[in-house]
Amino acid sequence: PVVTTLMARGAFPDSHRQNLGMPGMHGTVPAVLGLQESDLLVAIGSRFDDRVTGKVSEFAPGAKVIHIDIDPAEIGKIRHADVPIVGDAREVLLDLLPAFEAAAAQSAPDIVDWWKRLETLRSQYPLGYVDDPDDGLLAPQSVIEAIGRLSGPEAVYAAGVGQHQMWAAQFIHYERPGAWLNSGGAGTMGYAVPAAMGAKVAQPDRLVWAIDGDGCFQMTNQELATCTINNIPIKVAIINNSSLGMVRQWQTLFYDGRHSFTDLETGSKSADEQTRMIPDFVKMADAYGALGIRVTKPEEVEPAIRLAMETNDRPVVIDFIVSRDAMVWPMVPQGVGNSSVQYARDHAPDWYEE
Repeated sequence: PVVTTLMARGAFPDSHRQNLGMPGMHGTVPAVLGLQESDLLVAIGSRFDDRVTGKVSEFAPGAKVIHIDIDPAEIGKIRHADVPIVGDAREVLLDLLPAFEAAAAQSAPDIVDWWKRLETLRSQYPLGYVDDPDDGLLAPQSVIEAIGRLSGPEAVYAAGVGQHQMWAAQFIHYERPGAWLNSGGAGTMGYAVPAAMGAKVAQPDRLVWAIDGDGCFQMTNQELATCTINNIPIKVAIINNSSLGMVRQWQTLFYDGRHSFTDLETGSKSADEQTRMIPDFVKMADAYGALGIRVTKPEEVEPAIRLAMETNDRPVVIDFIVSRDAMVWPMVPQGVGNSSVQYARDHAPDWYEE
């Protein structure tokens, strides 16, 4: 079984049967519990950051760890490495593969029951979302899913930081390295637009999307001027929930719904109640010489995406007005072990015990 962390999406194709998905705080249930219940972890370039391990003292308690990293400072920094290997990932794997094949030929492990367990988790707890929010606005996950479906695996996707980042990691299928650009670790809001610009300059024949939030976009939207002046026709999808969405989610879950300074007044509170739209992203796009599109209804989603894909003489900004109450699931709450993963609010899968 293989998992790909937030920073490694696309390093191993999502379509491969052995790919359990992304682990971590907002990872898939099979990936999270697969790591947690494993008896051997081969960590390739992994940092064992807290978003992946959860409470470190409870992370994968029965696992031996083979830790491969080119930087010796990373080995054993967070989790003890039973077998530390310092080296380039490609070279180490090319050396390890023949040794593994020779050992497996002598005595192949029986992992039939292990795969049954993982397949059960995969079938019982797939990624999902509510497609028709109570407020009558768009489901943000469905918008991002449509972008990935229509654009395909050869496109490049850059994300900002927050809920939209997690949904882009979850609901777009990545089949190749370099398709996913993301500021994990540092978590720099405003990353999507300049990263997409760089990708488009480096690979002008590829379709390049910046998937951003209404908060993130306001940190680097001025770079649309650079795009227009220098003919860098990126596509920007603003997942506009009129909020700092991830902070709002935590305020809802852990602070009794006290939404303090997370309302940005950029979109709509419901299908019947529009905010002041400060700023109006469509007008802003027009001011920067980009094509601005606003999408408020499900039937408008795909036509807007197709129009953006067909427009290559200037940047395109699509303002998707989405539900502010949508949340990112699954979730491992901060400060607890991965065994506490919740598939949805107040709902956790059965924990496996010997």
